[in-house]
Amino acid sequence: MSEQSAVKYEQEIPDVLQALAGVHKVVDGYGLDRKLIHLVQLRASQINQCAFCVKMHTREARQDGETNDRLDRVVVWEHVRDFSERERAALAWTEALTVLDRRTDYAALRARLREHFSDREIGALTAAVAMINLWNRIQVSGH
Repeated sequence: MSEQSAVKYEQEIPDVLQALAGVHKVVDGYGLDRKLIHLVQLRASQINQCAFCVKMHTREARQDGETNDRLDRVVVWEHVRDFSERERAALAWTEALTVLDRRTDYAALRARLREHFSDREIGALTAAVAMINLWNRIQVSGH
C-alpha cells in the first residue's frame, strides 16, 4: 500500500464508526425537524469542503421534502429570505461551531438561539453540528 493512499477507516476502525453512527439516532430522539438538521449538516459540509457529505446531505434533504431552491441558496443563507429566523439562528450557530474564531460572540449567538429553541434543543443542535464536523473531517482526511 502506498504511503499516500487514504486509510480505509471502515476496515481499520469499524467499531468506532458504528459507535459514531449511533449518536445520530440519539440526537434524532430530541425531535429537531429533519429539514433543519439537513440544512446545518449541508452548511457545515460546504464550509469543510466535504464533497461526499454535501452530496449525501443534499440528496437526503430532498428525500425529506426540502426544495432545490433552498438547497441551492443555503450557501448564501444570510443574503436571502428563504430561511426562517429559527433556521437562520441554527445556521449562524453551525457556522460559528464549524469555523472556530476566538472573536466569536457565542453568548449573542446563544441568545439568538434561545428565541427559537429550548436549551435541550440547543444541546441536540450542538451535538448534530459537532457530529457533522467530525464526519467531515473523517471524509476529508481521505481526499
